[in-house]
This record gives sequence, C-alpha cells and structure tokens, in this order.
Amino acid sequence: MTLPLSRDAVTVLPVDGVGEVGPGDDLVAHLVGALGAEGLADGDVVVLTSKVLSKAEGRLTDRPKDDVVTDETDRVLATRGGTRIVRTRHHGLVLAGAGVDASNTAAGTSLALPVDPDGSAARLREGLLRATGRNVAVVVSDTAGRAWREGQTDIAIGVAGLAVLDDHAGREDGYGNVLAVTAPAVADEVAAAGDLVKGKLARRPAAVVRGLAARVLPVGEHGPGARALVRPEAHDMFGLGAREAVIAAVTGDRAALRGFGAPAPADVVARHLGALVGPAGSVRVDAGPPARVVVPLPELDDRALGRLEARVAAAAFALGWLPEDGTEPETLVRLVPASQ
Repeated sequence: MTLPLSRDAVTVLPVDGVGEVGPGDDLVAHLVGALGAEGLADGDVVVLTSKVLSKAEGRLTDRPKDDVVTDETDRVLATRGGTRIVRTRHHGLVLAGAGVDASNTAAGTSLALPVDPDGSAARLREGLLRATGRNVAVVVSDTAGRAWREGQTDIAIGVAGLAVLDDHAGREDGYGNVLAVTAPAVADEVAAAGDLVKGKLARRPAAVVRGLAARVLPVGEHGPGARALVRPEAHDMFGLGAREAVIAAVTGDRAALRGFGAPAPADVVARHLGALVGPAGSVRVDAGPPARVVVPLPELDDRALGRLEARVAAAAFALGWLPEDGTEPETLVRLVPASQ
C-alpha cells in the first residue's frame, strides 16, 4: 500500500561528501561542494552537527578532557561517578561534560562546543544565500540526554532563519479547549529529524530537512536563535541534582543558590517553615519592602533550639531565602529573599 503524500509532508535528506573539516575551513564551500549547484531549494533547513563547526572554528584541543570540561563549565548541577552534568559557560546549555566530545577526533584530542553557535549559524546562512541564491535556514545540532529518559537525541544549539518555537498559547484544540503552555520546540524537532540520517558512525555531518518553508524566515531575518530555547535559571525547577541540592542546603553554599531558581514567595516560605516550627501562625510575613519572613523564638532548650535553627536555615536556603543581619528580641531568625 502506498500512502498519499500530504502537502504537509517533511522529507529528511542525507548530505554525503562533506569531507574532513579542519581549522579555518570554509564550511559553505564544503556544503555546496557536497550538495551540488541545485542541491538546495528555498525553504530548506540545513542541519549541521556542532562537531564540524567546532573543527572549523578551531575548538579542537589535545588538553586533558577533564580540564576542558572545567573551562567550559559555568556551574555543576550534578556529579555521578565520572560524569558531570553542567551548565555551559557560553550558552547556558545543560549537558553532560559541557558537550565536550572525544569521538570522531584523533586519539588524545577532544572538541569543545562552538562559542557562539547562533552567530555561526547566521554566517552560514548568509554564506549559503550568496553561494546558491537560496533562502534556507540553518540548525546547528548537538547530542543531549533527557531527564527521565534513557538514550540521547539531537537538540538545536544554534539556529538562524527558523522560528524556533511554535507557540500555541491562545489557540483552541479540536474540543474547544484554549491552550496555555503548549509550544513545540520546532528547532529541536528539526535537529532530531536530521540526526536520523546523519549519525556518528556514518561520518555524515549534515542533512537537509525539506517541507518546512512556512517556518523559514525571510532573507535577513535570522530570528531569536537557539538561545531562546534555553530556560532561564530563575525558572529552572531542576537546577541541581537531588544529592547536590541537599548538600547545598545544609552547608549554605551560596554559590549553589542559582540552582534553586528564583526565591519562593514569602507566603510559601512561611507555610513550609511554619510546619517545621509548629503552628502555622507562629511564622509571620512582614510586607516590607523588602518582604521578610520572621520566625519567632520558641520555648525550647538550647540543644533543641540549635537543631531547629539548623533545619529552618536549610529549608529557607532551599527556598531561596537567607538570614538578615541583626537580631530581634524573641526572634529565632528573620529572612529575606536571596536576590535582595
């Protein structure tokens, strides 16, 4: 049985013959040489692995891989055995080993991610337009794991000329329900589709995704780039591993505060601390500004009071609140948001 081809069909085409890429190489020339003069059409999306871009941009190094990972790390989210899950210094991406890769490179060498993949994607797009006359989009992809899922898939770390999100907010589904948060990550979906015909073992670093012309932006409009897909730390609900979050809270490591996201609202802090201290009404909120959460001094012996104070401090820290300098009579602690 042959299925009818919908006008909304998307085709993923492998690009063979790109060849080995070295520092300073012209990637546009490599791609055009592999694709041929008529290999691209208006509205195509060229998907290129970040590894090839890194090679061309001189990100290959023979330094110890662990040292490179450290240099590329903004902060560590979690460590298990020899694996570090980190937020990258240049992009804010959360990746194992900062995306530093030692595969498909000479023994003893590794590749760091491109410093500005959105900028590189824009330059590639402009170069392909000059060389072919075709208005295409460019997606730079890299491999990433997913929380709660085994295996890896490709995501977009650099984008030019493509609407990276398809925000459905305000639209109605077929049952009349108004959508609020649905926003398919189109650029990531394109990156993953491209990887189906690329692959590490095939030594095929590029693909063309055809059928998405409606999502390709006009010439000269590169769009917000893949950086728009990076969730701001203040909204990150998983900014530290479970073990790391506990250690950070009990030690009060202020460098780890970013991993807890934005400070919780004062009423939420008061509710949680009230459950620790006793009756919910024993913890009060002073409106400020700045807002304060005040924990009164309970009638406990010194040992019990010390244990309670430590528990309150750890819980408040995890919620993004810190003790304010100074003391008040009959007060165990007075807290303010860490951002104040």
